[in-house]
Amino acid sequence: MLKQRIITAVLLMAVLLAALHYLPTPLFQLLLGTAVLIAAWEWSNLSGVANYWLRGAYVAATAAMLALAGVVTGLSSALDLEWLRNLLLVGSLWWALSLLWVQGYPSSSILWGAPIARLAIGWLVLVPAWLALCYLRELPGGAWLMLMVVCVVAGADIGGYFVGRRFGKHKLAPQVSPGKTWEGFWGGLATNVLWATALGLWLGEGRLPLLLAIVVPASLVSVLGDLVESMLKRHRGIKDSSQLLPGHGGVLDRIDSITAAAPVMALGVLMTGFELL
Repeated sequence: MLKQRIITAVLLMAVLLAALHYLPTPLFQLLLGTAVLIAAWEWSNLSGVANYWLRGAYVAATAAMLALAGVVTGLSSALDLEWLRNLLLVGSLWWALSLLWVQGYPSSSILWGAPIARLAIGWLVLVPAWLALCYLRELPGGAWLMLMVVCVVAGADIGGYFVGRRFGKHKLAPQVSPGKTWEGFWGGLATNVLWATALGLWLGEGRLPLLLAIVVPASLVSVLGDLVESMLKRHRGIKDSSQLLPGHGGVLDRIDSITAAAPVMALGVLMTGFELL
């Protein structure tokens, strides 16, 4: 199983790096959209929808929302920064609400447990994440900004795993993900602060404060992406969103933390005017 997970992870990273550096921006946005639509198919299952036609309709509706978001924000043309800011803000504020639901699980399921509510949540998760990643890719140094999102998620995950395994005693969300601890949470945050500090000092020109103002909130919220999906899977009674990726479950299982971190980081970049290059 471990060998399978490593092989799949290496292949996914190779595809991402090749797409980031060699695909034209519109094609890259289309590739991202394809991944999001696969995740939408998986999300419909998490929402308790079993009928394949209804799940297909949800995917089609998600595709229409992605297209609408791209049009109103002017992706790949003249960006409408006001629309972009508002949509990213909606996506970011959603995660603040999700924190309350994760903390209140299982009693909170009375608010979101209905299939229609879970389907609507999927749009709040997936559409702003796609928009955020597309926006970051269009900026100067966009490929590196997107890799920063991946680094935030990886830092929170890897730092959280090792610190939690060594020092973890206090459960973060025992009803949702019993393996996560507060010690691991702070270990993941510290990992991201360390690499962001090193990068900020290397970049110079006073960019360290801006970089930390972007990375720290994204690191904090990235954990919620994993917790929200875990909550929905627990409510649905399944272990993985699908079996599409050998050793990793589904696409949604791989991008859950990115869906949380991306809108927050993109909003931070937009509001601070941070430039990597």
